[in-house]
Amino acid sequence: QVHLVESGGGLVQAGDSLRLSCAATGYTFPNAAVGWFRQAPGKEREFVATISRRDQITYYTDAVKGRFTISRDNAEKTVYLQMNRLKPEDTAVYYCGAGARVAAERLSNPENVDYWGRGTQVTVSS
Repeated sequence: QVHLVESGGGLVQAGDSLRLSCAATGYTFPNAAVGWFRQAPGKEREFVATISRRDQITYYTDAVKGRFTISRDNAEKTVYLQMNRLKPEDTAVYYCGAGARVAAERLSNPENVDYWGRGTQVTVSS
C-alpha cells in the first residue's frame, strides 16, 4: 500500500514558478514508478511527468518539456515537480500517482496508476 499527499500548489502569475511535493507512506514506494498528472475543469486527467523506480529515468508530456522537472528522493519517500515559466493553461488540480505494476513510461496512462493522492490546486493568472 502507498498513501500519497500532495502539497505546494497555489495562485501565481504567468511566468512564476512553483514546486509541488508528494509525500508517500508505505514500504513499496522505492519499488513504484511515480508521476504527476493534472486535471483542468471539464477535462480528463492527463499525464504530466513520470519517473522510474531507481535509475530516475523521466518522461514528460510535450506541453511541459523544458519547463517542468520531476525528481524523487526514495530515502525521504517524496516526489517533486518543479514548475517554471508557468502559463495560464497549466491551471489544474495536480495529482501524484504511483504504480508498482508498470514501468514509468507506461505509467503515463492514468489507468495504470495504482495509488492516487487527493491533489493540489495550481492556478496561473495571466
